[in-house]
Amino acid sequence: MEEKEFKPAPVITIDGPGGAGKGTISQLLAKELGFHFLDSGALYRLLALSVDNHGIDLDDEKALGVLAEHMDVQFKATDADSPAEIVLEGEVVTQAIRQEHVGLLASRVAATPVVRSALLARQRSFRESPGLVADGRDMGTVVFVDATLKVFLTASVEERAQRRFSQLKEAGNNVSLARLEEAIRARDEQDTNRAIAPLKPAEDALILDSTNMGINEVFQRVLGATKQRLSEQR
Repeated sequence: MEEKEFKPAPVITIDGPGGAGKGTISQLLAKELGFHFLDSGALYRLLALSVDNHGIDLDDEKALGVLAEHMDVQFKATDADSPAEIVLEGEVVTQAIRQEHVGLLASRVAATPVVRSALLARQRSFRESPGLVADGRDMGTVVFVDATLKVFLTASVEERAQRRFSQLKEAGNNVSLARLEEAIRARDEQDTNRAIAPLKPAEDALILDSTNMGINEVFQRVLGATKQRLSEQR
């Protein structure tokens, strides 16, 4: 009897800079397809927050690696229209990890080879049937190079800052739009120029600039491309 060829679960990767909308689109896509969802950026932000909480020196690679491997993290599902509740060492940090200074620290932590190595296996373990939608900065270029579809979602710095500003204001945070723009530019600079896994589109990625697009338009574009690619690979 001939054995069936093993096919890994399909993966849709959505990479891009902060504020481009990749998290929202990824969650909508995962829900529509009934796929698992990976917010890889949350793992790096969680590690950054943990580093900050424990006062670990960013030059102490051994300590960073140990922390990355043994980080006490839980993702607790809430209702269908809300993001998962994220718990770090027993404390709910869903909002705390979204602070701009945590994002900047996450970018620095992510440039450390021992950290990326420690978290790589954790990220790949999310690949399970029926499939996975992975949101991040190097999902299509490093973590899932064989992804079924790779999307690179971007937008202008000004538009991304405005989106983030609106989110934070809605959550009751007093923030400065100018400072948000400055933080986003700094994060982009760090991410695109780091030696390890710099932020860039995969060569075979579908590139979408969402600056002048609504969420539904972006979602329909990504959903259409996904369904077509999944159909081709059946």
